[in-house]
Amino acid sequence: MINQFYAAAQAAASSCCPSINEGCLDRRGCSRARLLGKSLGWLLPCVLAGCAGFSADGGMERVSALSKERTGHSVSAVSAAGTEMRQQRLSQLLSSPLSPESATEIALLNNKRLQLALAELGVAEADFVQAGRLRNPGFSVGRLSGGGETELDRAVLFDLSGLLTMPIRRAIEERRFGQAQLQTALQAVRIATDARRAYFQAVAAQQTLRYLQQADLAAQASAELAQRMAKAGNWGKLEEAREQAFRAEVASQLVRAGHAARSSRERLVRLLGLSDEHASVKLPDRLPDLPVSTAAADHLESRALGQRLDVQVARLETESTAKSLGLTRATRWVNVFELGYQNKSVNGAPRMAGYEVELSLPLFDWGTARVRRAEAIYMRSLQRTAEVAVQARSEVREMHSAYQSSYQVARQYRDEIVPAKKRVSDEVLLRYNGMLASVFELLADARSQIASINAAIDAQRDFWVSDTELQFVIHGGSLLPATVMPGVSSVSPSTAAMVAGH
Repeated sequence: MINQFYAAAQAAASSCCPSINEGCLDRRGCSRARLLGKSLGWLLPCVLAGCAGFSADGGMERVSALSKERTGHSVSAVSAAGTEMRQQRLSQLLSSPLSPESATEIALLNNKRLQLALAELGVAEADFVQAGRLRNPGFSVGRLSGGGETELDRAVLFDLSGLLTMPIRRAIEERRFGQAQLQTALQAVRIATDARRAYFQAVAAQQTLRYLQQADLAAQASAELAQRMAKAGNWGKLEEAREQAFRAEVASQLVRAGHAARSSRERLVRLLGLSDEHASVKLPDRLPDLPVSTAAADHLESRALGQRLDVQVARLETESTAKSLGLTRATRWVNVFELGYQNKSVNGAPRMAGYEVELSLPLFDWGTARVRRAEAIYMRSLQRTAEVAVQARSEVREMHSAYQSSYQVARQYRDEIVPAKKRVSDEVLLRYNGMLASVFELLADARSQIASINAAIDAQRDFWVSDTELQFVIHGGSLLPATVMPGVSSVSPSTAAMVAGH
C-alpha cells in the first residue's frame, strides 16, 4: 500500500507537466507541484509506517496480568477456539464442592458482565488505532463547458492539521486505551470480589439452614411434650403456650432461612455466570475455619495508593485531559488546515497545475470556549483524582477496622461464647438427668443455644466477607460505587451499617 501511495504521488507530480519542452507555460507552477508531489511521496510512507496497528491480543495481556496479580487468576475473552477448553475446565471445577478460589476462577472464566467489559476493550483499542491514522484525502473534479470550451478542474486535498497533530492525538488515545485496560481489570477484580463475597454468604446461609432444621425438630418435640404434659395435668396453660410459641418462632425462622439459602445460592449462580444445567452447584457444609491470626497492617494506605486500580485510572484520566488541553490550545486558531495538489485543463490551452490551501479563519469562533471547556474538564479530572486518593485512604482504614473487629467477634464466639453455652447445656442436661433441673430449664437452654450458634455463624461469615472487601479496597477500588446486579448488595450488612454511621 505504501508503494501505491508513493507511485500515485509521483504520478500526480509528473502529470502536471510531462516535459518542459512540450510547452508548459507555467514552469513555476509545475515545479511547485512536482515538489509537492515528491514531498507527499516521501511523507505518506513515513505517516503510514508510523500508523498504529491492532495488537494480537486486543490489550488482554495487560488486563490478564493485572487480574492475576490481584486475584490469583487470569482472564480471557470468549472465543470459538477456546470454548471447548473453557467448558472442560468449568465442568472440572463444578464436579466437586466449591471453594473460595474455585468460585473466583469460575466467575472470571464465565461471568457475562466481565465478557461485556472485555468486548468494550476492543472499542478503546479501535479508537487508539484510529488516532494513529491520517484522514483519507479528498478528491474533487469539476467540469464547465460553454462557448465551445470545456474546462476541467481537479484537486486532491490532504488533512495537514491532522498530520501535524497526530502525535498528540495518538498519545492521548494511547493513555485512554491504557485507562480502558485498567478499568477492565478493575471490573474483573470487582467481579471476583463479588463472587467471593457471595460464596461466603451462600455457605453461611446453607449452614444456618441445616442448624435450624435440627432446631425445628427439637422444637417440635418440645411442643409435643408440652401438649402431653398439659393433658396429663403436669403443666399449666402458660408453659404449654410458651412452648407452642417457641415452636412457631423456630418454624418461621426456618422458612426465612430457607429463602435466604436459596436466594444466596441464586446470587452466587448469577455471579458465576452459570446456566440452568449448572445451577445446582455443590457447596461445603460449613465456612472455612478462622485463621490463627489476622494479616499484618503494614503501610496499607500507601499500598492502596500504589496498587488500587481506580487510583491509576484517575491518574491516567488526568494525564489524558492535560494532553487534550494542550491540543486544544494548539488548535484554537486553526482547526481546519488542508493542503493539496490541483490542476486545470481547458481544451485548446496548456494544462495548468498548482496547489491549494484551505484554512478556516477565526472570525466568529476564536476558540476561547473550547479552551475554557478543556481547562474546566482538566480541573474536574484533577479534583476527581484527589477525591479518589482521599477516599482510598479512608476506605482502607475503615475496612481494616471492620476486618479486625469482625475477627475479634468471630474468635470470641468460637473460643468463649459457644464453648461456654455448650458447658451450660451439658450442665443443665446433667442436672435434668439427676432430677435437679426441670424440663423448663432444659428447653430454655435449648432456645438460648440456638441464638448463640446462629450468631456465631454470622460472625464467621462477616469476617470472611470483611477479609474479601479489605483486599478489594487495597488492590481494586471503592466498594460504594460498585456496579452490581439487581438485588445484590455491593457491601456486607456490617460494612453498610458502618458506612451509614449506625
